[in-house]
Amino acid sequence: MNTPFDEEPRRKGSLLGRLRASFLTGLVVIAPVGLTIWLIWTVVGWIDGMVLPFVPRAYHPDRMIQDFFGLARDSQINVRGIGVIIFLVFTIIVGWMAKGLIGRSVLRFGESLVERTPVVRSIYSGIKQISETVFAQSERSFEKACLVEYPRRGIWAIGFVSTTAKGEIRNRAGNQNGLMSVFLPTTPNPTSGFLLFVPPEEVMELEMSVEDAAKLVISAGLVYPNAKDPSLPPE
Repeated sequence: MNTPFDEEPRRKGSLLGRLRASFLTGLVVIAPVGLTIWLIWTVVGWIDGMVLPFVPRAYHPDRMIQDFFGLARDSQINVRGIGVIIFLVFTIIVGWMAKGLIGRSVLRFGESLVERTPVVRSIYSGIKQISETVFAQSERSFEKACLVEYPRRGIWAIGFVSTTAKGEIRNRAGNQNGLMSVFLPTTPNPTSGFLLFVPPEEVMELEMSVEDAAKLVISAGLVYPNAKDPSLPPE
């Protein structure tokens, strides 16, 4: 597939056509960079807006700069990022305290109080499960990317091998070779999908990494991280 950066043979065309082609190429270059900077700038500003109201006004970065340089109080100084730093330091301290004996005791006591509150416990448990799934560092991660025949024979779909089936699932299935737990993501949102229990002989493991397979799913097949067969020798 050609990209905007591929050199094409010179061909006669109008000046307007060449300008249009150059504009589209420049747009491909600028759009990802500009949108990334805008998104980061927006998120940093949002975090600052949430954190800085809890910081005394005398310690706000704009007030400290005004005092240091002797500027007027009504001068507009927009300093972003201090709230993010405060948030990171605060989160690290909370995580460090939660790992200790006292922190765990306080956390268990707080969760026991939440569990007694009818409405709050449902909200808290849902947010906690999402947070543990997204942010928790544990061994519960996808092992390999794979192909499985779904929804019927002859049609292949990308999946992620999570673990082997255990307990009642394995015993009820009656498969002597066991079953593999495969998460089948949907496109373009890979956070939703289906959990399949597939015999190992029907799972075709891929050489590509889980991250590369996720890119392929999100892009709806437009982005192939390893378009060439990795088993072939390099050219």
